[in-house]
Amino acid sequence: MSSASSIDKIWFTRCPVPTASGLAHNLGWLAGAFAPYGLEVGVLQDADPELARRHFDHDLPGLFREGGNVPALAARSQGAPTRLIGLTWIEEWQSILVRPDSGITGPGHLAGARVALPGWARTRAQSFPRAMALHGVKGALAQGGLTLDDVTFAEVSADLSPSVGRGAGDRSPSWPGLAELARGEVDAVYVKGARAAEQARELGLAVGVDLDAHPDPATRVNNGTPRPITVHERVLEERPDLVVTFLAQTLRAADWAAGNLGRVREILAAETRSGAGGVLTAYRDGFHRSLRPTLEPERLDLLRIQKDFLLVHGFLAADVDLEAWTTPEPLLAAARQAAAGNAGNAASAANDGNAASAATAGNAATAGNAATAGNVESVA
Repeated sequence: MSSASSIDKIWFTRCPVPTASGLAHNLGWLAGAFAPYGLEVGVLQDADPELARRHFDHDLPGLFREGGNVPALAARSQGAPTRLIGLTWIEEWQSILVRPDSGITGPGHLAGARVALPGWARTRAQSFPRAMALHGVKGALAQGGLTLDDVTFAEVSADLSPSVGRGAGDRSPSWPGLAELARGEVDAVYVKGARAAEQARELGLAVGVDLDAHPDPATRVNNGTPRPITVHERVLEERPDLVVTFLAQTLRAADWAAGNLGRVREILAAETRSGAGGVLTAYRDGFHRSLRPTLEPERLDLLRIQKDFLLVHGFLAADVDLEAWTTPEPLLAAARQAAAGNAGNAASAANDGNAASAATAGNAATAGNAATAGNVESVA
């Protein structure tokens, strides 16, 4: 660590999806963890538009981001000074929506369909709706032995107003292509997440292909699968201890979520800008137990599939060297820190149990051993 640091504030941003770092923020753990360093935590979701756009280009010292991989990879391909420090994989209702009377009830039925494709945005990073649709449809077609050549794409408009920053959460834009689907102008639309689930129900649309149901996760590689955690490299170079602190709180929140499904759903209703029904539909099958980030080879291989797809289809300015981008040491250190903390909590609980038992039982040794065993079992 350098003796002098230019990091005078921590910045944090995430997408409106399930993230352990978002939970840590909502629970007050990020602010609490950085307070002893004398550092305030600023949140881009509450910032003015000029600052909030750093969610997409990551050009802000002190910034941690847990969000879609399209902006993260696009920024890195243009030379953004970032490092990859974690990856998550959360199933989130990736689906191909159709009209109920379409006759499309599986991936093989998509042959010849007119599929919605959002237009390009101002930048590659902000064109993530187009990238999501294109790769989502490719994955659905692959499940039926088809390719992108087997459908016709119809370009649809996408809401280009800021999706991050002060006031963005007050808007609930329609998922690109849903209006056109309801009007019969296209036959299929790729969607994912809680808000899209709510809008599908409001419009009376049906699921033609449930991508999450397929056993091969490679057919579901997309903007959020896997989802990267990145950090501005200046933080890593000058204050690696701060990176470990951020990840330790993220791991803590992931572990907390595994045992607090009801509270997680409450937080997600606000995070995803949807209601309880959308959260229940989109996030299923124990999702709250899968928020913990890793950098295991399998997840990196899935990210490589996404990176290669984005490069081929024009979403990256240049190729990205994933090995050079990835920095595993902070997550390993945070995991060790979390493990040590859990062990310390178990030991503390056992000691408290021993002391209480010794004070109240006639046979101090017997009571102490029984309390220790009970406490360790409950902590585990």
